[in-house]
Amino acid sequence: MPKCLAPCTDSDGPDGRPPGSRPVPVGRSAAFSLSDPAAPGNDAGAPAAPVSGGEGEPHSSDHGGRLGSTDKRLKEGAAGGAPTALGTSCEPDSRVEVMDSVAGWGLAAFGGFVSAVAGPGGQLPRPCTVLVLLNPRGGKGKGLQLFWKQVQPQLVQADISFKLLLTERKNHAREMVRAEELGCWDALVVMSGDGLMYEVINGLMDRPDWETAIKKPLCSLPAGSGNALAASLNHYAGYEQVTNDDLLTNCTLLLCRRVLAPMNLLSLQMASGLRLFSVLSLAWGFIADVDIESEKYRRLGEMRFTLGTFLRLAALRIYRGRLAYLPVGVASKKPTGSPLEQQHQGLVDAHLVPLEEPVPSHWTVVPEQDFVLVLALLHSHLGSEMFAAPMGSMAGAMHLFYVRAGISRAMLLRLFLAMEKGRHMELDCPYLVYVPVVAFRLEPQDGKGVFAVDGEMAVSEAVQGQVHPDYLWVVSGGTESLPSLESQPLPRL
Repeated sequence: MPKCLAPCTDSDGPDGRPPGSRPVPVGRSAAFSLSDPAAPGNDAGAPAAPVSGGEGEPHSSDHGGRLGSTDKRLKEGAAGGAPTALGTSCEPDSRVEVMDSVAGWGLAAFGGFVSAVAGPGGQLPRPCTVLVLLNPRGGKGKGLQLFWKQVQPQLVQADISFKLLLTERKNHAREMVRAEELGCWDALVVMSGDGLMYEVINGLMDRPDWETAIKKPLCSLPAGSGNALAASLNHYAGYEQVTNDDLLTNCTLLLCRRVLAPMNLLSLQMASGLRLFSVLSLAWGFIADVDIESEKYRRLGEMRFTLGTFLRLAALRIYRGRLAYLPVGVASKKPTGSPLEQQHQGLVDAHLVPLEEPVPSHWTVVPEQDFVLVLALLHSHLGSEMFAAPMGSMAGAMHLFYVRAGISRAMLLRLFLAMEKGRHMELDCPYLVYVPVVAFRLEPQDGKGVFAVDGEMAVSEAVQGQVHPDYLWVVSGGTESLPSLESQPLPRL
């Protein structure tokens, strides 16, 4: 099992690396820099900072039980000479740092490409090369420092080479993924909050070769505010609920272990004709407003959501709309007769009909039209400390929650406080309704509020969506909760 190192404890330079040092891989490996603007120098032969490490144990909320106590140092030097440059289609640019972590493993020997096929049993190959997309302004703005301090040493230990790209603006990751030569990489590593993964997913689906591109294995490393997907994967791996640096260490450990699992994809269709894809959630009402309105407090990290919750509770809104859904049991018995003609280059939403038409007769139409919130959630967590769906994930389905109007501020606050430990369902609140579904339709009526899709704002208009089961691959150590975890052969990319 690959070793996984705990965070460094030395004082950092401006980019998160130890002052006067450059990352140097372990043992026979070599490192080189290509004008990385984050690098303070070009002293690739300098010793790296000491790190404490252990034998691959995850972090837990008990800080006395962290990753062992033996201090380890990244070894200096590199055997095998300077690494070979990548091929033209994978040419690094000014935002790139590339590491070849195994001596003698020249990428040019493969024509600048590495196999995108996972090994036997649904695993990334060893060694492997990944593309890291990092938003340096995500969350508290410390993602780049955290990468060099916590992630990079672990990747070196695990024979994982990488190319690092920093996003510079909204939708930059979507643009880069849309144009990237994916054959160069065994996986895409997304380090930020949930919004950057949303950009990556939609960038993959924008590509002419989307059907192949969406099968490229993905990894989520938390460095944002909410980090819901990373928290869910941490939960599926059987680890304790943790946050911040501990969650990042656990998710990096999952990447080092290389295990893959299939994951659901949510396809969304808007009244305007816009097509979106989600791997986490669609929220409307209270949760969406808190998510979007608290954006101005992102420097607070996850505390921004606590502040946003209290501010929105003080001015609690009611949102008027129509909600309908296709329950799990009914979906398996009565498929929609005529699937929606509108497609995304062949991706058919078989359970949906055009938004101008009524929902099929076997759907359930919610009689109430006044809501406090509506949430469609694919995973266990809505944030690193919001265990929203303790009932676990379901193959080809999602969790649909809604809170009807009439709930008191006190009860709503109790629900969110209990959600931290996943105990909100135990309150038996008569205003909270939960049902597992495979498809839904939501039609806002009064123009209030916005949608939050994976934490990103979308216009409030009629929307419908359905789950596509096991549609993409994600790095996960899970043995339960993720759908269809039995070993499956990955398509060759």
